[in-house]
Amino acid sequence: MQKSIIQSFNAGLVKMTRLLVGLAFGVLIVSVTIQVLGRSGIFDSPVWTEELTRFALLYLTAFGVGLSLLSGDLVNVDIVCVTLPPRVQWFLQIVCAIIMALLCIFLLEPAWRFTEIGAYQTSPALGWRMTYIHASVLCLMISLGIFALARVASLLLEFRKVWEKNQ
Repeated sequence: MQKSIIQSFNAGLVKMTRLLVGLAFGVLIVSVTIQVLGRSGIFDSPVWTEELTRFALLYLTAFGVGLSLLSGDLVNVDIVCVTLPPRVQWFLQIVCAIIMALLCIFLLEPAWRFTEIGAYQTSPALGWRMTYIHASVLCLMISLGIFALARVASLLLEFRKVWEKNQ
């Protein structure tokens, strides 16, 4: 059976996002390792590791939130949904995904303004422009919005299966 365009897009999106999450996690691991070694007396712990750890966590969250939505690990109220008929479950899932996508679209402009504010600030230890750090919020909105739309598309592909199965 041939994959649909939506399924191929979703698979590519998941691979790219997992790579970005892995990269952010790698930076986090290296930074924390340097902190731990520095505090154990091997060498002095550099000041910048604290900042880099925080920045890596921000990007880890920004890239990982979409994956958690897709896997169902994001905040979910399963106790209510599992008691409902499959058609109602499907309907609630698609409504929630649409609301989430709309919320992300609505929050893009404020996230962009927040990112622009960083142009006037630098991080104390690393000296980086905070635009790059504030952009994690923009990445989060974009990532979550794209994954919410991908969820809507996937649910629409399941439409016929859900509605025909429960007649």
